[in-house]
Amino acid sequence: MDTVDQQSLFGPNPHEPLAKPPGGPPERMRVLITVKAAPNPSETYGETVCVAGIRIDREPHQWIRLYPINFRELESNRKFRKYDIVSLQARPAAADPRAESYRPLIDTVRTEARLSTWQKRKPFVIDHVQLSMCEVLAAVRDDPAARSLAAIRPRVVKDLLIRPHPGWDAAEQAKIDNYVRQGDLLSTGPRTALEAPRFKGWYEYLCQSPVCKGHRQGIYDWEWVALQRNLRGRSDADTRAELRRKFFDEMCGPEYDTIFYVGNQAKHQQGFMVLGVFYPKR
Repeated sequence: MDTVDQQSLFGPNPHEPLAKPPGGPPERMRVLITVKAAPNPSETYGETVCVAGIRIDREPHQWIRLYPINFRELESNRKFRKYDIVSLQARPAAADPRAESYRPLIDTVRTEARLSTWQKRKPFVIDHVQLSMCEVLAAVRDDPAARSLAAIRPRVVKDLLIRPHPGWDAAEQAKIDNYVRQGDLLSTGPRTALEAPRFKGWYEYLCQSPVCKGHRQGIYDWEWVALQRNLRGRSDADTRAELRRKFFDEMCGPEYDTIFYVGNQAKHQQGFMVLGVFYPKR
């Protein structure tokens, strides 16, 4: 079996201060998409997805967050998948203090290529693996403008917790209802409401820090929701079992080099979530 890859000496320096341009015209960029987060209710867009990836048109490569995107309303020629390389224009998100955050111009999105195997993806991702989640959290505590996206290789994934989703709260449901009504008023065709998934999930793990006391982080991965949607006709017990098989037994199994893509929230910058999993075989 392959040995676990170490961080490249030529990768980006995780301690280098980040800077985001103050504004101005949109920038043209090329991005390897690594993250499609689970959709969330939005009054303006109905549902929005946070997309993240590695900007590869600059050296060193760097993380970038693209928000908002409503995937269900994207034109077919604008749709893209994880591990597609896309070109687009985007401008710095003025209302978001995180340096990696940009607002995409959706009508400029073009898919250029797809990295179809783990081996093709590895050279891009491995360079961005940081030493530990504890280190990332400490940096944000010291400076709220520190890195808000990272790739973390856990030392051990202790468990996957699965709990029933309580459904959208009153504020979230109001956003969805208002968006659906707008479709009727504007005669843009019927709009369907975003359904809450049946289950929420959390990873419990130890990072590479020798003094790590453990992390519990919620799963906000598009694939987590998509799998539940595909299992719509199955029982809750079957759905739980399949979620555990895929997201714990497979993605975090001993034969895989498990790496978590993590990101925080603009209003809660110490609240990191697991946005996706990179899991090539060792």
